[in-house]
Amino acid sequence: MSTPLEKIGKYRIIEEIGRGNMGAVYSAHDPFADRKVAIKLAHPQYVKEEETGERFKKLFFNEAQAAGVLNHPSILKIFDADIDGDNCYLVMEYIHNAKTLGGYCKPDTLLSVREVVGIVYKVAKALDYAHRQGIIHRDIKPENILQTSTADIKIADFSIAMIIREDFLETQFHGFLGSPLYMSPEQINEWQISTNTDIFSLGIIMYEMLTGHHPFKANSLSAISKKITSEKTPPLSEFRNDVPEGLEYALKRMLKKNPDKRYNMGLDLAADLALIYEDLDDVENQDSLRDKFESIQNLGFFDGFSDADIWELIRACDWHKYPSNSHIIREGEEDHSFYIILSGVVTVEKNGQQIDSLQEGNCFGEMGYLAKAKRSASVVAKSDVSLIQVNASTLDRAAEKTQLRFLKVFVKTLIGRLADTTSILTQDSNQN
Repeated sequence: MSTPLEKIGKYRIIEEIGRGNMGAVYSAHDPFADRKVAIKLAHPQYVKEEETGERFKKLFFNEAQAAGVLNHPSILKIFDADIDGDNCYLVMEYIHNAKTLGGYCKPDTLLSVREVVGIVYKVAKALDYAHRQGIIHRDIKPENILQTSTADIKIADFSIAMIIREDFLETQFHGFLGSPLYMSPEQINEWQISTNTDIFSLGIIMYEMLTGHHPFKANSLSAISKKITSEKTPPLSEFRNDVPEGLEYALKRMLKKNPDKRYNMGLDLAADLALIYEDLDDVENQDSLRDKFESIQNLGFFDGFSDADIWELIRACDWHKYPSNSHIIREGEEDHSFYIILSGVVTVEKNGQQIDSLQEGNCFGEMGYLAKAKRSASVVAKSDVSLIQVNASTLDRAAEKTQLRFLKVFVKTLIGRLADTTSILTQDSNQN
């Protein structure tokens, strides 16, 4: 029986959280940064073997190099990469209760069309950012896209990414690379790839999330490869009848065999998806939209916002519901969002002790949003809670005028919060 792993480099191992053919993933504590991290560790036998060792090391360090230049809320952060004896490891951002998109690609676990569009929109925006930084992922598949407990998206595993930056050394792999089920025609044929390659792979994922079926399903990998390079995809209408024409068109464009006929950039795709999202709201969710409009309009935070501004925020913000006694924010975790309570009551707790209580119209998370630091306290729902979650990526969806108005109110709120804190501290000082 093998001895449980207790430490890798400076990191103290907490527990194993996943295992695959090539390695394992652990949760661990970083003593220097005082934070919880995830560590991907290659199986030592692969590192030691003469034929595979160098390739494994190259995979790990290529991922660290590629992801290390990216700083986006929807891309999994890489903090460190090293070799400790036979241990080749990668230190990453820890995501509590993360799920992969693979769980939404089966006929019995499908999401609504609206939810799928929202997820793909976030992935497209993140890919656009990566592409503009000179990084092509090359292995976009459901298992490499994580969804957090707050429905945020994190793209992971840049191990075979292509780095097309003049300031980087040549370290990446060439040739037949990627996951065969999600390869583009140019990957299969070993032609030159571009940012359009990731768009094609994302198109396959969206098709699966909408239908529960692979668009190029076949009995062997060779047959799948042939379909990817030469056959059309079955129309979405064969599997469900609630897909709007605009989405069908967007998906067809994502899956064009000729990369020049696909979306050139993720931002172009995201723009189309935003319009489709609005149409879905108009057609499927008018009552819900009106409810959201009224709930925002009645909050003091949004006094002075025009109707147009409110509609912009409805489409831009993420809306969440939490049952009583559930954690919204956990002390010590990194969360760069700002929250506004629509209904319900929450408590702010530090070291297990309640320090504040907030209700409808109140907000929390300002410092995490502003400083992008780990949370200094937990926030727990004390009743069923409905709230709006705002971060940099959600605000990007709104018009610039609306963003500016929101940020002005945010700063005003923050100043008020700091003034209240100063007043309390002054009173305490005078009493002592």
